[in-house]
Amino acid sequence: MNSIPFQLVPNFRAIPSIDELRQRPAVRALEARFGAAAVVDALRGAADAIRDAIAAGGHAGDTASAVADAIVSRAGDALARTFQPSLIPAINATGVVIHTNLGRAPLAAAAIMRLAEVARGYATLEYDVARGTRGRRDVHAEALLCRLTGAEAAVVVNNNAAATMIVLAALAQGREVIVSRGELVEIGGGFRVPDVMAQSGARLREVGTTNKTRASDYAAAISDQTALILRVHPSNFRIEGFTERPSVTELVTIGRKFNVAVAEDLGSGLLAGTETYPTRTGHVPDTEPTVAGSIADGVDVCCFSGDKLLGGPQAGIIVGRRAMVDRIRSHPLMRALRVDKLTYAALEATLAEYAAGRADQTVPVRRMLTLTAADIRARAERLAAAVAGVSGWRADLVNGASAVGGGSAPGVELPTCLVALAHATLSADAIEQRLRAADPPVIARIERDRVLLDLRTVAPDEDAPLARAIVGD
Repeated sequence: MNSIPFQLVPNFRAIPSIDELRQRPAVRALEARFGAAAVVDALRGAADAIRDAIAAGGHAGDTASAVADAIVSRAGDALARTFQPSLIPAINATGVVIHTNLGRAPLAAAAIMRLAEVARGYATLEYDVARGTRGRRDVHAEALLCRLTGAEAAVVVNNNAAATMIVLAALAQGREVIVSRGELVEIGGGFRVPDVMAQSGARLREVGTTNKTRASDYAAAISDQTALILRVHPSNFRIEGFTERPSVTELVTIGRKFNVAVAEDLGSGLLAGTETYPTRTGHVPDTEPTVAGSIADGVDVCCFSGDKLLGGPQAGIIVGRRAMVDRIRSHPLMRALRVDKLTYAALEATLAEYAAGRADQTVPVRRMLTLTAADIRARAERLAAAVAGVSGWRADLVNGASAVGGGSAPGVELPTCLVALAHATLSADAIEQRLRAADPPVIARIERDRVLLDLRTVAPDEDAPLARAIVGD
């Protein structure tokens, strides 16, 4: 029973003490959830706010019990805001498969299970069980990466920009690196290849022009200061028309002739040439090279992302000749750029799905990329029927295109079936805001004043929460 007597609030004495408030069941529930210290701080802040409101003439005629309720309510709201995580799950209905703003690749179930297994206790991150001695973390995932790419050795850092920087620092610090002008790209967040090179200590030697660079341009630029030929895959843009670019094999031939190593930054991480996904032309475009293909063509070092077309955790993966990779793994920057046990756990589990030949079914990015428009239409029809059955709502099916995203396969469009939403009294902007305010938030896109949902990037078990976000429970 409430210990605060029933009375009107004539002055500040009607505000209960913190100890009195803590006896209330609602406050005890808050303490169980948020901890006593945080709740006491919140109650004090709420009491101060109510005291200010009373001084300004508020709460006139309220009982002491009502004032106490107001304090507890305000404190609970403040605690919920304070403890609300900023990183929360969301439903990606944009159709952009590798959506950088939404965390890029969702992980496979096997990777999530491995994460839980490794995270809940200790793990052999730097321990050699066979020998009973300290081990090395940089060997994790190496065997699987070598198996899948054909490389002699592999090492993992925290992202592909870091991979590029440590490759340059380890193999070319203080010396020249030859790069085509057409490959001096800007990656996400305003980071540019020349800036990364400058931080590595390597010196940039530009050759060719924006649209045309020939093998002879590379050969003519080689001097006794040349340490490396760097080929950068234009994974986030495409140059078309009057263009020319030497093949990997041409650059490898030049490198071997002049005893200069060749490195390739592939960015996207398409592992093997057998991987396909349905596009408007029905195949992976020739502009999207594979890691296995580059290794087979003879590059000395190749780096790529773990969370793009590979579909794993954020990581920068370096594969290549053992002598080169060993120089990279022993560089002092490796300590700053190394990854933790959770990244290794998720990466190894993802790679195991590829090695077992089931990645197209079990790795979400791979599954999304291989879905056909007919596959998506079947689910879209069910969602449209559920929405259209609610008063005021309309849902139409329209043909459209999904995007690979994440700076991968620029210009490639994946045929899809979209659900176009409309409401009798809500504008497209209002519908989109309603979706973002849902729990979990739904991220859609607006085109031609229509809210469009692309189920390619919505997991099947998210269909029901998506429908609830649209029309409510």
